[in-house]
Amino acid sequence: NYLVGVGRADCTGPVAEIPLMGYANPDQVGGGLLMRLYSRAFIMADLDDAKRVVFVSADIGMVSQKLRLEVLKKLKIKYGDLYRQDNVILSGTHTHSGPGGYFQYTLFWITSKGLIRPSLNAVINGIVKSIDIAHQNMKRGRIFINRGTVENSQINRSPFSYLENPASERNRYSSDTDKEMVMLKMVDRNGQELGLISWFAVHPVSMNNTNHLVNSDNMGYASYLFEQEKNKGMLPGEGPFVAAFASSNLGDVSPNTKGPFCINTGESCNNPQSICPIGGATMCMAMGPGEDMFDSTRIIGQNLYVKARELYEKASQEVTGPVSSAHQWVNMSDVSVELNSTHKVKTCKPALGHSFAAGTIDGVGAFNFTQGAVEGDPFWDEIRDQLLGEPSNETKACHKPKPILFSTGEMTRPHPWHPDIVDVQIAAIGSLAIIAVPGEFTTMSGRRLREAVKREFDSNGMPRMDVVIAGLCNVYTHYITTYEEYQVQRYEAASTIYGPHTLSAYIQLYRGLARAIATNTVQDLPRGPEPPLFSMSNLTLVPLLTADRTPVNRTFGDVLQEVRPQYQVREVAEVTFVGANPRNSAENATEHNFLTVERYDSASDSWKVVQNDASWDTRFYWTKGLLGRSNVTIEWHIPHGTEPGIYRIRYFGHYKKQLSISHTVSVPFEGTSSRFEVTAL
Repeated sequence: NYLVGVGRADCTGPVAEIPLMGYANPDQVGGGLLMRLYSRAFIMADLDDAKRVVFVSADIGMVSQKLRLEVLKKLKIKYGDLYRQDNVILSGTHTHSGPGGYFQYTLFWITSKGLIRPSLNAVINGIVKSIDIAHQNMKRGRIFINRGTVENSQINRSPFSYLENPASERNRYSSDTDKEMVMLKMVDRNGQELGLISWFAVHPVSMNNTNHLVNSDNMGYASYLFEQEKNKGMLPGEGPFVAAFASSNLGDVSPNTKGPFCINTGESCNNPQSICPIGGATMCMAMGPGEDMFDSTRIIGQNLYVKARELYEKASQEVTGPVSSAHQWVNMSDVSVELNSTHKVKTCKPALGHSFAAGTIDGVGAFNFTQGAVEGDPFWDEIRDQLLGEPSNETKACHKPKPILFSTGEMTRPHPWHPDIVDVQIAAIGSLAIIAVPGEFTTMSGRRLREAVKREFDSNGMPRMDVVIAGLCNVYTHYITTYEEYQVQRYEAASTIYGPHTLSAYIQLYRGLARAIATNTVQDLPRGPEPPLFSMSNLTLVPLLTADRTPVNRTFGDVLQEVRPQYQVREVAEVTFVGANPRNSAENATEHNFLTVERYDSASDSWKVVQNDASWDTRFYWTKGLLGRSNVTIEWHIPHGTEPGIYRIRYFGHYKKQLSISHTVSVPFEGTSSRFEVTAL
């Protein structure tokens, strides 16, 4: 028995003009909303409340160091020493369709146009609020664990790298991806359902880099389905049951199960360099199982949901035993690793290789970079030397065979480009150990880490531990491949920033944490060097918010393009309004709802909200025009099972009004479509 609390809070932030974080594509900026982003928090404590652990899964690309340090600062002010760096795990689902701009290291400034306060604040506040809600809801409860196999939902996107691992090791596994889902179910002592956490290794990149709608991708859709089922009669984002689908060792795992094809010729480009005969690497893209990216998101999310639901219903193995956690800060650019009694190696100052710029089959890079580059390119090296400085010989030698594109560990202006100080952390709830890793471990890296940690527990008197990896926690350090995968320098290897021995270093560190937990010596672990928190200028290339304007003889919320009078189920109702910049709303209210679909109830002569902007079936598009004008188009993809009747669509926004040269205010407004009838098929 444990004390258990769950909480969920909105962390969407601004849905327009902010670069989306994930594909590093500068053209991919927000232009509306498909699904809201949430932070989901779970607090588990011993019954005597001596020790507790917080696990948060947030619908964001990854947790940044700045984000984590700011959240911990807020928790300290609120709760004193109750929630600390050692017992709070913050994990990102790794959606590639959430707003960026919440990083302090310079490399991430470049792709997300600087530090974007409204974006950072939305995520900080959402995470803290979800923890607050979980904290207030703590009650006696029970935790069950279950695991099972998910089929048809992933492929290895760097199979040629995977094949570099020793055959003797590969032969122990039936697949080149981890197909196992691990699921925790939480109920209170009366059997009332509280929530679940599922861990599964797949990239949430069913939505590709042409998407401009903020959303939580396949993992978020799985959460949405589970929460909609358990919070019956509630709108999306409402209700007490919380279902988190969290990331794991997804480094080389894609949901785009049809595999890579040349978008110009249709032939396969499943080769070591992922290149097409015509157009090279930029033409090689992986396709999901669906007919478009929305459909693929739905299919993969549905697969995850169906398996989690089956595991949830059948979960009978109860988790028992004490709660504990261990954490250290480590300078990852300088770790000595003992491979064996005679052989010592070291990690390196961070650097990215040429193939980093190639991107992956899930999102190709720019220019003519290809994956698997073990030679530099004189043209790009020369440009780099001129702009950013040449890597030192020491760094070049340390990273071999990686040809260095950006020697980020030697670039310090205006702030360091990459972290040196990294969190390593394990939390144990009874027989379950959660390894919180600061990046994206590949399939085989994750297997080696889990195995090493399990062996460490075994040999120190804690046998039969369930070990699970939680991905993208605490600080982002890109990828972690095995030493063998590193040698062929595909994207994941080029992005293993601390060099070829990164994985060995992490295994050594996490074994140390496991040993400390098992031998009850956590208090003797050195804390390690504290990470810096840079005071950041709000330097950003995001356009300034200016006054919104309407076309002549129109007001905000006027309908420009009306709905049709009648629709059938499975058709799309669409209406366009005179709009205003959605960023005004995000800066006014964190949980602003942009739209509702309402059904007329004749018995009470009133309108009842049936969908909101967090619904999978609604899409909110914002189109910027000239001179402060903009339009909003709302689509409702009328789902199977919609009750026939009379409906309308409403839009809620804020426009910025210039009162004087220095003073603007945000004014709320709304617009309503004509009523329309929905008929059954």
